[in-house]
Amino acid sequence: MNLKIYITTLLLLASFIGVSQEVWTLEECVDYAIEHNLQVKNTSYNNESSRESYRQSIRNLLPSVNGSTDYTIRYGRSADPQTNDYVNTEFFSNNYSLNASLDLFRGFQKLNSIRASKFIFKATQEDILQEKFLLAFRVMTAFYDIKFYEGLVANTLEQLEISQANYDLVEKQVELGLMAGADLYEAESNLLGDKFLLTQNRNQLANAKLALLQEMNLTEASDIAIQETLEEASVNEDVTLDSLYQKARGFVPLVKSQEYRVTAAKKQLQATRGGLFPSLALFAGYGTSYFETNVDENGNVIPFRTQFNDNQSKFVGAQLNIPISNGWTNHSRVKQQKIAYMQAKNNLEIQEQELFQLLQQLVQDNQALIAEYEQSIKQVESQQLAFTIAQKRYEKGLINALELFQAKNLYGVAQNQNLQVGLRLKVNQSTIDFYSGLPIFNIN
Repeated sequence: MNLKIYITTLLLLASFIGVSQEVWTLEECVDYAIEHNLQVKNTSYNNESSRESYRQSIRNLLPSVNGSTDYTIRYGRSADPQTNDYVNTEFFSNNYSLNASLDLFRGFQKLNSIRASKFIFKATQEDILQEKFLLAFRVMTAFYDIKFYEGLVANTLEQLEISQANYDLVEKQVELGLMAGADLYEAESNLLGDKFLLTQNRNQLANAKLALLQEMNLTEASDIAIQETLEEASVNEDVTLDSLYQKARGFVPLVKSQEYRVTAAKKQLQATRGGLFPSLALFAGYGTSYFETNVDENGNVIPFRTQFNDNQSKFVGAQLNIPISNGWTNHSRVKQQKIAYMQAKNNLEIQEQELFQLLQQLVQDNQALIAEYEQSIKQVESQQLAFTIAQKRYEKGLINALELFQAKNLYGVAQNQNLQVGLRLKVNQSTIDFYSGLPIFNIN
């Protein structure tokens, strides 16, 4: 089949498939991935757990109220609860009690625990946002990988069309006796090499699409069509590391999450220190009972209602607990919590350092990619002109097929390098825009 007819058929088939297949934008891919990602859901469950812990820490301020009852049957020799005399009669008894206690002072342990659990809850909220951002960057990377391999396929098709045209030209020249048969073999070898490269690039494109499908957790699809045209990257050459770090430092979820954990560790340390102070609590209770051995002067068992009212007992009091020595347990807990607080502060410094180094690399890569992209554009223009000249000289018999194929291959390499550098620059610039506080991803 003629190559032009083949390419036309391929494009028509692709357009037909595109009509029936949904075309995904980067924003749609990110939104779908966030909604269906299992790790994001798992982080959300952690947030719900910390929310409940925070709510329970508030409810711990309420009085503790407990009720109990029992039904006891005694056999053989046992003490009569009414007279405390030992009897050999089988009988049963009921006891009912209601007890309540309220902490008045515990070294502010509960208040500090509330504050600590509140900051942990805020930290897990930031963890969800961080997980979403990480997923969005992975999706963006997979999305642009597809664009890269789509570009490689397009470039390879263009090179293949040139190789096919050269092969047809050489074939005619050989038939006319103007070229040797060896030239046809070289043209065929180059044509087959381009076909093999096209197959490789299509396989890599399929792998890139699979990676995006897996990141999105789009299990019901085996292929995906993404947006054909992309917005040009807004190249910013005036990015400074200090200003970028100050902006990113204020909103990056990973750093904010660790900040909350530092504050939570500090409050937990204060709560633990509260265990060194005396505690004061109020308590009260109510109880009553019913005994089968409780009889009147006629030997009849006193009714349940009467015993329930007559056997009532009530109490109220206060308890002061002064910790003196518990094997130095409370002091050890304070020391352990102090270490945890220092470790949380150190982890925050680690996160700040990693953020700074990441931004430092982004700024450096930005300058390097801008220079590479500008040079790659000039290189493409130069190699295209060199190939055009080589093509004309080859048609006039001034150069051999090997020189022509070398010029064509250099032109193809320049196109691929320009494509790769351009997409890397766009990803890098989008990442810088994100850390600058721009709404790159529509994530709440």
